Amino acid sequence: MSSAMSLTAIALVIVATIGIGLFGLRISRTTSDFYVASRAVTPRWNASAISGEYLSAASFLGVAGLVIVNGADMLWFSVGYTVGYLMLLVLIAAPLRRSGAYTLPDFAETRFESAVVRRICSALVAGIGTLYLLPQLRGAGLTVQTVTGAPPAVGAALVAIIVVINVAAGGMRSITFVQAFQYWLKLTALAAPIFVILIAWRSMDHPVGVLDSLHGAGSEWAEPLSREGGRDHPLYATYSLLLALCFGTMGLPHVLVRFYTNPDGRAARRTTVVVLALLGAFYLFPPVYAVLGRSFAPDLLTSAADTVVLELPGRIFPGTVGDLLGALVAAGAFAAFLSTSSGLTVAIAGVIDQDLLRNRLHRLTGGDYLAVNSFRIAAALAIAVPYLAWNLTGSLSLADTVGLAFAVAASTFCPLLVLGIWWRRMSTVGAAAGLLVGGIAAITAVLVNVIDPPHGGWAGALIGQPAAWTMPLAFLTVIVVSKLTPHKIPAGTARSMVRLHTPEAVDVDRGFSRP
Repeated sequence: MSSAMSLTAIALVIVATIGIGLFGLRISRTTSDFYVASRAVTPRWNASAISGEYLSAASFLGVAGLVIVNGADMLWFSVGYTVGYLMLLVLIAAPLRRSGAYTLPDFAETRFESAVVRRICSALVAGIGTLYLLPQLRGAGLTVQTVTGAPPAVGAALVAIIVVINVAAGGMRSITFVQAFQYWLKLTALAAPIFVILIAWRSMDHPVGVLDSLHGAGSEWAEPLSREGGRDHPLYATYSLLLALCFGTMGLPHVLVRFYTNPDGRAARRTTVVVLALLGAFYLFPPVYAVLGRSFAPDLLTSAADTVVLELPGRIFPGTVGDLLGALVAAGAFAAFLSTSSGLTVAIAGVIDQDLLRNRLHRLTGGDYLAVNSFRIAAALAIAVPYLAWNLTGSLSLADTVGLAFAVAASTFCPLLVLGIWWRRMSTVGAAAGLLVGGIAAITAVLVNVIDPPHGGWAGALIGQPAAWTMPLAFLTVIVVSKLTPHKIPAGTARSMVRLHTPEAVDVDRGFSRP
């Protein structure tokens, strides 16, 4: 891989990202522009932007890395990442948009009429967002180290600085354009090398046996639910992973905030359908890199599996062709870190701004300040804390770290949103209890994984993939506590439910269809 070509490609991505962000700045003027792009993003633009921010380091590098090491079971990551949007489409996409909220804590306070529930949600948004940002920074460091040999901290710092510039400049309006561009760049960067490899492979007189690794001593790699790699209780781990990915998507703050940018609930549903198609197209390719990597880069299995997407073009095509394809992949990888980090930073900054900064700035300045300025300060804080803590992921792989973030989201916001939208007997105390119990259980598992994970046995399986017990625990807590506290059901529940489930063509306040 040519360092000069890869650096040039990364530089072009950075220039394009900042340039598109500055274009967004020209049309970002109001608080609504910064938070939800004035709720005027069309489904196609929004679907590209959602796909751009959702396809993170775990998707671009981590899925192939997991598959090349652990085999067929890891294909559930790409399946789960995509199916999560189907759950979101069916259960919450349109009602969430109709809530009229700016952020997830806004929704919680409106639905449950409780400042306490809002504060718990705010803390969880910051926690989940930070946990999800860590692998983005780690992936950026890994990419820069692979292509240049520079310390990983250089790549992480570069992503942090660019994200702050873009988010602070134009907020959600600016980030929408950036992320839509970055999705198509990532898809091209991942797909083009595969097509070139397959074309070249057909022309070889004696092609390398790519499928040799599926037979003989290494055949367990291709068998679902195998124990290769020392994984105990693979059936439990698989189902727990699927629960985390399928239901954790609806609890990711950077995903949810994008649905507030749609004009109405119908547009939110159309957006989700397009997202399913875009994600499905993208996830066709990481498993192919893994299969090819088993033959062309077997040394990566024990050294740097997450770099197989970056290394493979150069291994197959030594010379200029490999350098060009490697540079394209490096550009796509960097775009992946930038787009997801930008979305997460917007989501965290919105919470920090509304719940921590704005009232304090109002008191300090006597009201003489611009709301967008407090958002910009919040954006800097939202990326600074994860940057300082990005090395805490330790030896966890990119996709494993993101999987734990999904487990926390599935154990907290999934019960809050599903029951809050569809069960009118959910009480304020039940909502708070579910968030706390599910959050404490899942976050404890995450901390144990990061600090000193158990090796093998049921303890390792339960801590390594906690969603199968933490999510049901959270749902059960909400239901039991709500039934025990019927007097704590919010007084405005009936009105909230009508607003969530009534199409926008009907005026909720007047009770008739708008012309």
